[in-house]
Amino acid sequence: MLLLGIDVGTSSVKVSVLDAVSQRTLASAQFPEAEAEIISLQPGWAEQAPETWWQYAQQAILACNLSGKYNPADIAAIGIAYQMHGLVLVDKNQNLLRNSIIWCDSRAVETGNEAFEAIGEEKCLKHLLNSPGNFTASKLAWVKKNEPEIFSKIDKVMLPGDFIAMKLTGEITTSAAALSEGVFYDFIGHQLSEDIINYFGFSTNLFPKIQPVFSEHGTVKPKIAQKLGLKRSIPVAYKAGDQPNNALSLNVLKPGEVAATAGTSGVIYGVSDQPVYDPQSRVNTFAHVNYTETETRTGVLLCINGTGSMNRWAKSLFGSSISYQQMNDQASKIKVGSEGLLVLPFGNGAERMLNNRQTGAQIVGIDVNRHNPAHLFQAVQEGIACAFRYGLDIMRENGMHPTIIRAGKANLFLSTVFTDAFVHLTGVPVELYQNDGSVGAALGAGIGAKIFASPQEAFKNMQPVETIEPKNQKFEDVYQRWKELLEKQLR
Repeated sequence: MLLLGIDVGTSSVKVSVLDAVSQRTLASAQFPEAEAEIISLQPGWAEQAPETWWQYAQQAILACNLSGKYNPADIAAIGIAYQMHGLVLVDKNQNLLRNSIIWCDSRAVETGNEAFEAIGEEKCLKHLLNSPGNFTASKLAWVKKNEPEIFSKIDKVMLPGDFIAMKLTGEITTSAAALSEGVFYDFIGHQLSEDIINYFGFSTNLFPKIQPVFSEHGTVKPKIAQKLGLKRSIPVAYKAGDQPNNALSLNVLKPGEVAATAGTSGVIYGVSDQPVYDPQSRVNTFAHVNYTETETRTGVLLCINGTGSMNRWAKSLFGSSISYQQMNDQASKIKVGSEGLLVLPFGNGAERMLNNRQTGAQIVGIDVNRHNPAHLFQAVQEGIACAFRYGLDIMRENGMHPTIIRAGKANLFLSTVFTDAFVHLTGVPVELYQNDGSVGAALGAGIGAKIFASPQEAFKNMQPVETIEPKNQKFEDVYQRWKELLEKQLR
């Protein structure tokens, strides 16, 4: 019996097919091979075309099928992971009304700040666990104010994964976890937030039916099944945002367990059994994939927008003719501290951990007689790791004290330069696993379709491929200089 996982990322859509018994990945594919476009019509804006996600997903599924490593007819369930906080709008015929306003778009910051003040900061934090900030609810309010003709045609409001599920099944559903990541969910009332609905003037009819993350969100339509070489009526049995899903893929389900990822954005994600919140909403709390009304499981999320995106920028300008591995090899030959070169990697929209400030990315301390591209590659990865340390210290202020962090051996964690800097700056050992978002989505599908008797069964064969312990104190000097530079910019 096989499981199919789809991970709708910002850079690409990845699909994996797993054997449910062994949890072994049989085939994986992703589209596009180059990074997908982010449409930025104005400074601070970021959009993508959902139909493009759907085209990429289909291409990746068909590429997996063509590998010849399994029989597509044996696929029994589908799971979907997706970039969080994106806004997708369709009319009553399930036609798209506009491009998706994605997670790193900053146009709705002030809209959210005004709602935070009007509803009341204490009330927002107690009920929503977050400021409305720059989340999906505020983006929807921006559309209502600035694009009233489009708003008037909306039948359903969705997140990116809901759209892919709709294309597969024709059904539109949501969950408490999805609503919470859009800041539509009241954790005290266990329902759509009346405060958000009333303040912004939304109709409750805009929102799909709410059901558990691990449940049937529709079955694949016959025409789609035929096109993709699948059996009819396969259930979409799991949908989750990329960071809760990344935690699931690493078996981070219990209070105190912590996951990290360093893709386009960077995240540390810890599970709590309390509805905790940061008084300044610099880190954010959402319902985890296993959250229920009777058993609180929340995910405390630190997000840094400018991680892989900053590394990609450095490559495009200074390493366009080499691979990421070659970049990492060059950086590894530079001493810790990059000979005084410092990088603030905050060039991808408003940063929540900086109180939604847009400082912009900065490179400081350039010595034209000493520094070469390798120094920049090193400084960028050190700067990203410093940003993780800065954010983790905020999480520690809020009671999250990880003793070990689990991460997939992917993206920046493929770099020994970044991984060493991350471990030594945070002071926390890291376990690396051969897992990714599409694998997590497939495992989630197995849990949701009850192919696994329990979540524990889904991870019985999972073992770390590497563990890195902190031992190099040289990074602390780098961090103190980096922090001084950042705080000067924030004053």
